[in-house]
Amino acid sequence: MAEITRALVARVGVDLSKRVYQVHAVDRSGRVVLARPMQPQRFFDWCAQLVPGCIVAMETCGGAHHVARRLGLLGLDARLVAGHFVTPYRMAGKSGKNDANDAAAICEAAGRPHMRFVPVKTAEQQGQLAVHRLREGYKEERTALINRIRGLLAEFGLVFGQGPEALRSVLAEVVEDAGNELPGVARLALQRAHLHWIEIEGQLSWCEQRIASHVRDDERARKAARLLGVGPITASALVASVGDFKQFANARQFGAWLGLVPSQNSTGGKASLGRITKRGDDYLRTLLIQGAKSAVMTAGRRSDRISRWLVQLKERAGWQKAVVALGNKNARILWAVLTRDASFDPDHVPEVPAARCSPKLQTAT
Repeated sequence: MAEITRALVARVGVDLSKRVYQVHAVDRSGRVVLARPMQPQRFFDWCAQLVPGCIVAMETCGGAHHVARRLGLLGLDARLVAGHFVTPYRMAGKSGKNDANDAAAICEAAGRPHMRFVPVKTAEQQGQLAVHRLREGYKEERTALINRIRGLLAEFGLVFGQGPEALRSVLAEVVEDAGNELPGVARLALQRAHLHWIEIEGQLSWCEQRIASHVRDDERARKAARLLGVGPITASALVASVGDFKQFANARQFGAWLGLVPSQNSTGGKASLGRITKRGDDYLRTLLIQGAKSAVMTAGRRSDRISRWLVQLKERAGWQKAVVALGNKNARILWAVLTRDASFDPDHVPEVPAARCSPKLQTAT
C-alpha cells in the first residue's frame, strides 16, 4: 500500500493544527488518493515515503514554516499558501468550512499555475522576528499600564499632562506626597505599578539592543538603515521578514506585496486608482509609513534630491499623500539596493529608458 501511495501521489494539501493534520492527496489527474486525518509524527513518516519533489502545500499559520522546513529536509517541495488565496477554492463555500474541506482547498490552490506562494522562513529569520513581536507586545503592555495608572490617579483627583514622560516625572513624588488623599493601599498599588513600568522599560531596552545588534551584524540591514525614513528597527524587520529580496521580479511587485500600491477599479479602458491596498504584512507597512512621516516632517531641513521632491509633493498633494508616496518609494529603493548589491544615494538620478522618453527628446538625439 505504501508503494502504491508513493507512486500515485502527485500533490498533497495539509490543514495544520496542534494535534491533528488533515491530509488530502491527489494523483496527476486530480483524483483523490488519500483523505484522512493523521497525527503529526505519523504524517511525517508518511511523507518520508513520497517521491522526492512531491508538492506538499499548507496554509500559512502558526508552525507552518517549521513543518515546511522539516518537509524540505525530506526532499519534498513544501509550499505555503496565504489563507485568502485558499478560500475561493473551498467547494462548500464559507458555510462548509471544516478541516477536510480546507485541506482539499489547499491542495487545489497549490495546483494552480499562477498561484503565489509564501517563501519559507529560516529558523534564524523567525528568531529575529520573535524579538520584534516581543517588542510590540511590551509596547502595548506599557500603554495599557500607563492608562491604568492614570485612571487610578484620576479617581483621587490627580490629573497630569499628556505623554508618558509627563507622568513618569511625577509618579514617584505623587506616591510619596502625604498632602494628597491617596490611602495607603492605593499608594502600595501605585508603587507596584511603577515597578512594573520600570521592568517593561528594561525589557524594551533589551529588545532594542538585540535589534541594533542584528543591524550591526547583517550587511543588508545596514544598507537598508541608510535610507531616508528607514531606521534600525524597520531595517531589521524587513530583512528578517523578506529574506531573499530576489523572490520579487521587480520593485513594484515588492511594493504591492507590502500593500503600498493603489487599488484599481478600472473598466472599459478607463483607469481608476483608489487608496493603497493595505495587503501583506501590516507590521512592515506600519514601520515604513511611520518612518516616512518622520522624513516628511523634516524634509525642509535637508537639501538632497529626495527631500526636495518631498517638499514639492507635500505642497502639491498634501502631507498624507507625500507620506504614502515616500513609503512606496522606500520599498522600491530597498528592493533595488538589496537585489543589486548597491548603496543608497539620496541624490541618485535614475536612468530613463529610451521608450519612455518624449518624441522631441528622441528626435533631438
